Amino acid sequence: MTILEEIIAHKLQETERSRSEKPVQFLERSRLFKRATVSLAGSVTDPAKTGIIAEFKRKSPSKGVINDRATLEEVVTGYFRSGASGISILTDLEYFGGTMHDLMRARELTPVPILRKDFVVDEYQIIESKAIGADAVLLIAAALDPGRVKKLAGLAATLGLQVLLEVHREEELECMNEHVTMVGVNNRDLNTFVVDTEVSVRLAEKIPPGFIKISESGINTTWAIKQLKGCGYQGFLMGESFMRAPEPAVAFSDFVKLMLFEND
Repeated sequence: MTILEEIIAHKLQETERSRSEKPVQFLERSRLFKRATVSLAGSVTDPAKTGIIAEFKRKSPSKGVINDRATLEEVVTGYFRSGASGISILTDLEYFGGTMHDLMRARELTPVPILRKDFVVDEYQIIESKAIGADAVLLIAAALDPGRVKKLAGLAATLGLQVLLEVHREEELECMNEHVTMVGVNNRDLNTFVVDTEVSVRLAEKIPPGFIKISESGINTTWAIKQLKGCGYQGFLMGESFMRAPEPAVAFSDFVKLMLFEND
């Protein structure tokens, strides 16, 4: 069993427990369920913003603990102040140390659109995402087939949630559909966790017009962003390079200042 298969098996069990503890009717009564969402795609493509979806992540299966000292409050508010186009919050506890409360707390702290980053395998999780205050959800092509992606993305669309479809291989682009707004190319292979930004370069021209291109993972220099922009990418999901710093918010601020300096 690969790491991804192990995570998905665990996620299916976890979702069934959540469904029994908090039925859909409970989620739909949430105050945040009635909230109007903010467009992550619009924020990413806003020329006045950085195009960076900055991530809060405590740990990962491949790297172990990344940062268990920086608080969500200082990181999220720092990302917001320094111009993040979006904020990605991990909500998986077992493998990434994230929680639903993390996203709900982030929602209280910032008006910036929030991406719920998790392993979504069931319609329940889409409804749950709306109930905890997310503006967009991640759907991972490697964990789903095209039919499941379409059903989950269609439900997300009816709730006002945008969809970031994550791919790593060209054949996974078959999962694109009319409900997907953004296509994220993950430079990390979720089966081996090997990272190679050339994956984004190779797949750039394979993504049809009409989809916003996001490059994910392994981006840690302004040079890499310039290269990827040249390939047509408009957004960049970044987290580990900031979270590894003692003060992630400061690391993000310094990175943005360098971007602005080099663009002058």
